Amino acid sequence: MICNSCPRKCSINREKTTGFCGVGDHFKIARAALHFWEEPCISGKDGSGTIFFSGCNLRCVYCQNRKISSGCFGKEVSDERLIEIMDELVEQGANNINLVTPSHYAFRIAELLRKKKPSVPVVYNTSGFDSIEALKSLDGLVDIYLPDFKYISPDRAEKYSKAKAYPDIVLDAIAEMKRQQPENVFYENGIMQKGVIIRHLVLPKNTNQSIEILKNIAKNFGKDTCISLMSQYTPCGELENYPELRRKITEREYEKVVSYAFDLGFKNVFVQDKDSATEDFIPGFNLEGV
Repeated sequence: MICNSCPRKCSINREKTTGFCGVGDHFKIARAALHFWEEPCISGKDGSGTIFFSGCNLRCVYCQNRKISSGCFGKEVSDERLIEIMDELVEQGANNINLVTPSHYAFRIAELLRKKKPSVPVVYNTSGFDSIEALKSLDGLVDIYLPDFKYISPDRAEKYSKAKAYPDIVLDAIAEMKRQQPENVFYENGIMQKGVIIRHLVLPKNTNQSIEILKNIAKNFGKDTCISLMSQYTPCGELENYPELRRKITEREYEKVVSYAFDLGFKNVFVQDKDSATEDFIPGFNLEGV
């Protein structure tokens, strides 16, 4: 089948070759385990049942998961095995099934979830670089959308992710996610059952980008939107041509963005400690649970 699953629209047969995402037609996974470092309403005390897919349709130059995103490390599994993995995570007590970097498998995931949907919420944990067609195929199957909103400047999106159209695509994608899940619903223990949380990673020397993104979220999706402002940026990868990215963000940079979010009137904001900016929080991609 010719693949145009994501906005790259490679138009290639992934059974015979690979496109920008770097992986074929079969599911390829690098890790499946309980994860405790997501937002509190996602991880809780029992953990989020994260499944890390290999490959990526964005491949940011600073990616912390570059071993699996650009390196495509992982193991191919059948549909039946992936369903078993989801069941195993539920049996371990996972609050949800958290599909990490799933965009290049979106249509395949929709088919799988129609076969068997887990008994816990399904989280679609994405860069936000998603096609509307792919997202519509997931309508009624995904309970929680967890998109990034990385850039508002086409030039910055091109520079860091080779995706000049990202700002327009992510705005349309989040609009579709909000259409599908317009309200945030929580269980009595505070764990999210349905909804959308927009994530934004603050990058060094890019606080103006962050501020413009917050303005756009407020304008397009409202100040009741749940946002997660992340301070965890850690220099990774080959950054010789990106001197501004060769350091962590400063406390002043992060406080500037957080303060602006509250000044704008956002009511539901997750923030991070600066201690999160370390490679200690990068998962070990060793085929655990696969």
